[in-house]
Amino acid sequence: MSHILIVEDDRDIAELVRHYVVRAGHTADVLASGADVLPRIRQKRPDLLVLDLMLPGLHGLEVCQAIRRDEATAELPIIIVTARAAEADRVAGLDLGADDYVIKPFSPKELVARVAALLRRTARARAEAAGPATFGGIAIDRERHVVTADGHEVTLTAKEFLLLEYFVLHPGRVLSRDRLLSEVWGYQYTGGTRTVDVHVRRLREKIPRLVDLLVTVKQFGYKLADRGPDDEDA
Repeated sequence: MSHILIVEDDRDIAELVRHYVVRAGHTADVLASGADVLPRIRQKRPDLLVLDLMLPGLHGLEVCQAIRRDEATAELPIIIVTARAAEADRVAGLDLGADDYVIKPFSPKELVARVAALLRRTARARAEAAGPATFGGIAIDRERHVVTADGHEVTLTAKEFLLLEYFVLHPGRVLSRDRLLSEVWGYQYTGGTRTVDVHVRRLREKIPRLVDLLVTVKQFGYKLADRGPDDEDA
């Protein structure tokens, strides 16, 4: 059983989401103000956050950004649910660290399915018993869910971690955006393949080595080098 925090100022929508989340076997709390989110998750950390954007007190994007900046909450899975359907809004949400973006009006059953998929992916990564995967000075400890680059720990969101892990486990292969969506996100992402580009850009920003090692294959996807410079034979 997972605990879901729903942040939504429309009472009817909040109760609808809570009803379906609880019916799916989770527990849930509801907040109506963005200003209440950070104090609540520090006091009682949820397993996943369902976050509206147009909130009183503090805008949802500001909430998302603050969560990602705090090491204690940086890995919290976040699904944004909003009526703002413009591509620029979706990209802004993903750019600030959201793991998924759902447009109102939405199907409650689909939202619950997305919640389950994100929880499943996050839990699988954290519970992975295999030893660290390494590539060119980058080490991924899948059991502890820790990434280091050149000996320094790098804070990644749950989706960034899974995407980096997938690249490192498939070096030298050209991976299409559709395949990455299928294998990492686990469902057909309705917002389009742009989300892959956003997450790749964030990985390159957080791990500068990837700027040269993770190559864009025009109009198709991405390819991680066959091996990193530190992996070459002496």
